[in-house]
Amino acid sequence: MDQTDQVSPSRRNPHHRTEDTAADKPAASSGSPEQRLDDEDYPAYSMGRAAEILGVTPAFLRSLGAAKLIEPLRSEGGHRRFSRYQLRLAARARELVDAGTALEAACRIIILEDQLAEALRINEELRQRD
Repeated sequence: MDQTDQVSPSRRNPHHRTEDTAADKPAASSGSPEQRLDDEDYPAYSMGRAAEILGVTPAFLRSLGAAKLIEPLRSEGGHRRFSRYQLRLAARARELVDAGTALEAACRIIILEDQLAEALRINEELRQRD
């Protein structure tokens, strides 16, 4: 898979994953309950709950996975689990689709927005070092 085609759960380096992220770890070993509550990448939401929160169908969320915008973690039973970060991406996709943007184009826009935000964050970090 081309790394530029997908938004990674990690916002530290979204397209070149070099550090462990919540998606790389089993859900049970992601830290204490307090840490998991604060972790935007912790896959806390089931497919049904995520769809309900966003006001979309499970099919819409599956289509975002097929378009490589989000890749939910799978539970031990094989069920999709979504993080708060992924729900924000899905909500943005819904906004764009509701405004008439094709799903594939919406996903690409979101990926580019994410890449731009990361580049700006890195630039700011480098400026502060100088």
